[in-house]
Amino acid sequence: MESRYKSSAELKAIAKEHMFNKYGTAIGAMVIVSMITMFVSFFSSIFIDTKTIAGIILNLLISFVISVFTGLFTSGQRYFYLKISCGRPITISDIFYGFKLFPNKAVLIQLYLSICIYVSMLPMTLMSYMVTLNPKNSLYMLLYSLAMILYGVVTVILSLVYSQAFFLLHDFPNYSAKELLAMSRQLMKGSKGRLFYLNVSFFPLLLLGLLSCGIAYLWLVPYMNATASEFFLDLIQNNNQQQ
Repeated sequence: MESRYKSSAELKAIAKEHMFNKYGTAIGAMVIVSMITMFVSFFSSIFIDTKTIAGIILNLLISFVISVFTGLFTSGQRYFYLKISCGRPITISDIFYGFKLFPNKAVLIQLYLSICIYVSMLPMTLMSYMVTLNPKNSLYMLLYSLAMILYGVVTVILSLVYSQAFFLLHDFPNYSAKELLAMSRQLMKGSKGRLFYLNVSFFPLLLLGLLSCGIAYLWLVPYMNATASEFFLDLIQNNNQQQ
């Protein structure tokens, strides 16, 4: 059977419909998770001197560990929005579901992603330090710019290729973390451009959100997450039809 993927506009419309009367719970869940992660990040780095190499390395290590454990919240977030997409009742406590459903797999998935991201970040961090020491050195500025581009490209590619891994964890909980990552890679073959376009289509709203000093993001971020969930379900449905 020939695949028929929903357009970005259709996915957004479905997400809006499913989010009706659920924004209050979604905003509450988002605020709680944001406060927890911000508090942990701030408290863990407040006593670190990032002007020294040792301080930079220590800060990176702490940041890396924190990023790995955010996989638990990412897993809960995916579960939360899948319930919305499937028309099931939600509660704020759903955001912590990642701590209940195979938390080891969620951590392993995020560990792989964090390693890739932080390895690509190392050249940028090193060049940033060198620029700080030699602000008038044009070579360091050039290398820093190139390192930033490398980091940005790697981050975008990873976010597209492995975007479905945490969704898949809730559909295929018996799969290993390695299998879930591989399945995400397989699912996203031929669909990375569609997801990239879908993400880019939110840029105008993100820019408008700046005019509200970020307050509009309280509604926009849940809307974007719900749309991502609809993208996953559409992807799975078409994949099943192909098979």
